[in-house]
Amino acid sequence: MKTAVLLWLAALAAVSPGTSGQAPAVRRRSAPPPAVATPAGDTIAIVGGRILPVSGPAIERGVVLIAGGKITAVGAAVEVPAGARVIDAAGRIVTPGLFASSTQLGIVEIPSSAEGTADQSTTDAGLGAAFDVADSFNAETTLIPVTRAEGITRALVTPSGSRVILGQAAVIDLSGEQAPEGITRAPAAMMAQLGEAGAAAGGGSRASAMLRLREALQDAADFARNRAAWNSAQRRPYAQGRLALEALAPVIRGELPLAVIANRASDLLAALRLADEFKLKLVLVGAAEGWKVADRIAAKHVPVVVKPLTDIPSFDAPGASLENAARLSKAGVRIVISSFETHNARNVRQEAGNAIANGLDRDAALRAVTLEPAEVWGVAARYGSIEAGKDADIVVWSGDPFELTTGPEHVFIRGREISPDTRQKQLLEKYR
Repeated sequence: MKTAVLLWLAALAAVSPGTSGQAPAVRRRSAPPPAVATPAGDTIAIVGGRILPVSGPAIERGVVLIAGGKITAVGAAVEVPAGARVIDAAGRIVTPGLFASSTQLGIVEIPSSAEGTADQSTTDAGLGAAFDVADSFNAETTLIPVTRAEGITRALVTPSGSRVILGQAAVIDLSGEQAPEGITRAPAAMMAQLGEAGAAAGGGSRASAMLRLREALQDAADFARNRAAWNSAQRRPYAQGRLALEALAPVIRGELPLAVIANRASDLLAALRLADEFKLKLVLVGAAEGWKVADRIAAKHVPVVVKPLTDIPSFDAPGASLENAARLSKAGVRIVISSFETHNARNVRQEAGNAIANGLDRDAALRAVTLEPAEVWGVAARYGSIEAGKDADIVVWSGDPFELTTGPEHVFIRGREISPDTRQKQLLEKYR
């Protein structure tokens, strides 16, 4: 018996890990790569690069100091403290981190094909405007590393669905930290849709969609004025539930932007009239025919979120044009550039580059993916430009950030250098 046991142990050792008879290991799906390459407490000096602060003129061979997660100094004659980690950016371009507006990063993993991985919409009619994407934000999505590796450090995550009022959007950072640390602002905007999608959601007509939106705003205003009477059942019933009415209150007060998705020129004008009626802080999203009414949008000081590569005519936007962004900007409209993508949110660089190729000023394009969205979504006090006191969202580029042959060499989010590793790179190495 003793001999048999010894023979069995010897056979087991022959196939144990680390021997020539090792059995194939089971490959498990790897976790998302770690986000942090440099502790936030380190002092970092980025020296010698061409700094584009966005809030001011370019600084040649400048210095950016980062400490405690913040930008502490920026300029051409900044002294580098002893012991600081120095990054030589000579011949490089240094910009704020880019901003991806209108995406579902962190709330959608596999759209419509894997149950439990998409949280961008709700079928609960009672929630309406109260639906808040921040409550389902997952910082461990594999989509975040591949996006931030392309220099994007913040994003506006938006709800979608088949309702006129879609719910509340939130600004996140792409550090990989869960809520609340990874949430910059929530809510950042109330999302609604008009045009073709709004008509489908609101009864089959653009007019019915507008009526539903107007009704919701009227009810929210009445609810805010008569909350005590409603609590004691001395007020008429509202079409919206309590949660939705409470969520719409800051919209009615002009504190929270109402971001309306629309493309056709007539729909954009309808949204402008609605904003005048209720004194709303309006943002137009999509606006493929915005160039047709650019002067009227500019006169109302309403910002517009555009996808510059939209140029295929449709019934919703027969006048789509590659020059839309440039024409809007020349008319004085504040523009934000977005790819409107989730899995390819990183394409915002390509969108901005093509807008430049079709007439948009280069400085305006950089502002449209940094400081402008930060201002529109209410986070400019922390992000969007390279200024002392702001969060250190900084990217060091190998060249022009809008040339696809260049790329980020260093990406910092809130003062931490982010690993360039992604699951895609891991798979490449695995199957090389």
